[in-house]
Amino acid sequence: MRLDEGVIRELHWHQEAEWAYVLEGNVRVTAMDTEGGAFIDDLEKGDLWYFPSGHPHSLQGLGPNGTEFLLIFDSGGFSEESTFLLIDWLAHTPKAVISENFRLPAEVFEALPESEKYIFQGSLPESIDKEKPAAFKKSKLNFTHHMLAQEPVEASGGRVRITDSRNFPISKTVAAAHLDIEPGAMREMHWHPNADEWSFFISGRARVTIFAAEGNARTFDYMAGDVGVVPRNMGHFIENLSDDEPLEVLEIFRADEFQDFSLFQWMGETPQRLVKDHLFQQDPKLGEKFAKAVKGAEKDVIKDLYYKSPEYSEGL
Repeated sequence: MRLDEGVIRELHWHQEAEWAYVLEGNVRVTAMDTEGGAFIDDLEKGDLWYFPSGHPHSLQGLGPNGTEFLLIFDSGGFSEESTFLLIDWLAHTPKAVISENFRLPAEVFEALPESEKYIFQGSLPESIDKEKPAAFKKSKLNFTHHMLAQEPVEASGGRVRITDSRNFPISKTVAAAHLDIEPGAMREMHWHPNADEWSFFISGRARVTIFAAEGNARTFDYMAGDVGVVPRNMGHFIENLSDDEPLEVLEIFRADEFQDFSLFQWMGETPQRLVKDHLFQQDPKLGEKFAKAVKGAEKDVIKDLYYKSPEYSEGL
């Protein structure tokens, strides 16, 4: 979704929980919790928000360039048509009832819009402190998170930031990882035991290969703006196809925590006799070489190009 400066996404709520990642620009979000606590925050590129099911909220573009963000809902059956919109509800409620609810004469509400506004140009907001109403009671919940401000997990071929309910407690149904994969590097061979992976490719060119058991594997190529899905427990890896451009990817899961298994780590922490019997029974010397390579069993989430690595030099 894109909102220009001052443009408002109408006050609304959903059956599903909403998770979002700001791709560009700045946006103001408002929300309310079930105890009557209110929330307002201004976000920028790399920030997140999460609104649990049924929690009312709004969005407004800020700054001369507005904002663009990726919206995620925790149900594959989500429909924008099922959104509960403020004006749509009032337009389908008798004026006498609205009058009773707000304790004002019915004629006050004769000027209400006759249908939803959905997305519309609004007035430009002031600072958050000036916008807070007299009745504002700060929510105990934090509906936003600064994902790119997190300290990343540094790997030999890039870096990873993971955001889930452990560092963003309100996000009970969506977990995510932000990957920066350097040119030619690879997101290591792995799988996820607790949820399907839904991937959004922010920039760069990628190749994803998926192992689906029963002798089946398939490779897919992706560009910026593409979406991919890897079913739960299917082994896979991601390659950056470019020699000079980083690859930026979001891995998103319908889960409260990010979980994965590293093939490298598994091989390093399994008795080496067992591993060599599986893979190198016909060539014990190569088995010893493999055992030495995985000895440390240190997880390297994104691996750099092997021929440029110290391991390659040592192997020559």
